[in-house]
Amino acid sequence: MAHPESIEVVALGASAGGVEALTRLISLLPADFPAAVFVVLHLLESGTSRLAAILGRAGALPVETARDGAPVVPGRVAVAPPGVHLTLDGAVMRLGDGPRERGHRPAVDPLFRSVAEHRGPRAAAVVLSGTGSDGTRGLLEVKRRGGVAFAQDPAEARYDGMPRSARTHVALDGVLGCEALASTLVRLATAGAGTISGALGHPIAPTPDAVEDVPDVANESQA
Repeated sequence: MAHPESIEVVALGASAGGVEALTRLISLLPADFPAAVFVVLHLLESGTSRLAAILGRAGALPVETARDGAPVVPGRVAVAPPGVHLTLDGAVMRLGDGPRERGHRPAVDPLFRSVAEHRGPRAAAVVLSGTGSDGTRGLLEVKRRGGVAFAQDPAEARYDGMPRSARTHVALDGVLGCEALASTLVRLATAGAGTISGALGHPIAPTPDAVEDVPDVANESQA
């Protein structure tokens, strides 16, 4: 059972190589995982996505393609469909056709910004395998509002561009492989704030680059 001060929402962002990382991470979350999970993977806007079905077969949590206005349900995974941004709006999810960000729609940054705004210190965001830097600015906003931010270990990621960008620019709470990410998220979703801060320790210091130096990129992957 979740503590009242534990994280309520987990946002996952990925690009190239992300299907493998997302599948592994979702497969490691238990059936009683108490937080809602949102997933953005860079997709071709004109294509179709089988990601919800892939992740649904991989693990114990129910997985669905996100629907505009659908409620945020603890213990469920919502996946962004092609061609729209997925965001959190209070107790519901939103799909919007706003401008592409870093060349992508869906993009990771809009999701991360929205969970930061609506869940603050009860939000966790994770950048997984991918090229470019999408997700970095969103992680900065998560940290600014008191949430926790992670990146997949670049040595484990099939494509390390997004994790390395996050590591360069953000004071991350961890740079971890998928197994360690899963166990950490379970702990954060079930523990109180004191346990969370004690378990995470000191954030990993970024290199001294300004956020304005985060490059803009436009790489796409398909699932």
